[in-house]
Amino acid sequence: MPEIIVKYQDKAIERFVTEKRRVTVGRTPDNDIVLDNRGVSRRHSVIEFSDRQAVIIDNESLNGTFVNSRKISEEVLKDNDIITIGKYNLIYHQNENRDDNVFGLDGTMVLKTKQQRELLAKDKVAKQLTSEAGCSILLGEAGTEKDRYLLDRAVTTIGSSKLAGIKAKGWFVSGVQAKVVQDGTDYWIVNLGRKSKTMVNGETIERYMLRNDDLLQIGKTLFRFIENRV
Repeated sequence: MPEIIVKYQDKAIERFVTEKRRVTVGRTPDNDIVLDNRGVSRRHSVIEFSDRQAVIIDNESLNGTFVNSRKISEEVLKDNDIITIGKYNLIYHQNENRDDNVFGLDGTMVLKTKQQRELLAKDKVAKQLTSEAGCSILLGEAGTEKDRYLLDRAVTTIGSSKLAGIKAKGWFVSGVQAKVVQDGTDYWIVNLGRKSKTMVNGETIERYMLRNDDLLQIGKTLFRFIENRV
């Protein structure tokens, strides 16, 4: 069964598992997932489940619903997607995780408008960049030769070689250390060189489906993945 972990400041406060086809999220007690804070609308959003997928729909809420740091009106959820509503993060899992160690209850939950403004500003910039590029992009965060790189090919290679589509720096980085593969609307990063030299969000990977705002590290070179939404 699908599962949603509700977090506040990286602390899990609720695990929600259900067989219902429609789950409501909002401030008032009549919702299935209650986020008791004035920054959350009474009926903020709804998650609809089918046999094949889950879709989150924003109910024209005042502060908006974000998936992987992008403001959405309707979005098909993928495993481990992060839904942000106010100061809460809801982690969507396609299958129930029975690890009880994720919990640590405490804290008074107060929405800080500064975080909301930062999310909206970040989303606006991301939409502008991908609109100009016409595709998803990698932003150069550190050690890059350019500010941004277009992911407009089926395969984009990253490495130390002059033949690599995107140059990466660092000791022992392979000539072609990794590749970004476009598969329909999804983008995957695949390690081709030393495992320790290809990381996403601080963890080494062999194959990983990229999500908006993921941080890629190839050797000493950092990139941020910005997903284009049509």
